[in-house]
Formats: sequence, C-alpha cells, structure tokens
Amino acid sequence: MRGRDEEAWREFREGRHGARKERAPKAKPQKTPREDRGAIKDFVATRTGVEVFVEPRTLGAEFSVVLVAHDGEWLRFHLPDDAWLKKFAHKRGVPMYDAGVLGYPKRMKDYRRGGESPAG
Repeated sequence: MRGRDEEAWREFREGRHGARKERAPKAKPQKTPREDRGAIKDFVATRTGVEVFVEPRTLGAEFSVVLVAHDGEWLRFHLPDDAWLKKFAHKRGVPMYDAGVLGYPKRMKDYRRGGESPAG
C-alpha cells in the first residue's frame, strides 16, 4: 500500500492527477491600429484639456475609450487594449479615468446639446 501512496503523491505533485488541462495557445497581442493612433494624437494635439475615459469591457462590448476635450467635444475609439494609450497619455500628461467608476463629465452632454446651459 505504501508504494501506491507514494506514487499517487508524486503524480499529484507533478500535476498528473485527474484530467489534464490543455493550455490554449496565447493570442498574439494586437496593436492599436495606425489610423486610430493618428486620430488620437491629432485630437490631443488640436484640443485643450483632453482627458481619457476608459470604458469597461463587457461581454457585449469591446474595449473602448472616450477622449473628451475641455469644451466637451469627444471621440470614442475601440481599441484592442490600453497598452499603447497608457504610454501615450503618460508621456503627454493626459489624465486617464475609469468611466465605470467616475462616469463621464457633464460637459460631454452639454456639447451634444450645442453648448446650451441647463438654464437656457
């Protein structure tokens, strides 16, 4: 009996117990498309007070970010991940926020209305 116990323990330690899990091949990381990088760079360079709002990935929606200028003008981008954007934003001092936690700035809604104030 002792021999079987030792063998079972060795198999357990070595990961040969039960059903063996096959590892899926790692997906090759996708780069942020060149045209999106260019549009993001252009938006940041031609507007003031730009902030980035990272939208959470869900089962029904891919990863996306919204760039919002000081006047409320905004653009949304669907990106493969945030790796490039994090480096870009850090290098240029553009703040990034989690839209799922913080929400969106009111100026975005005001911009959609044509810059009207709520009172007027």
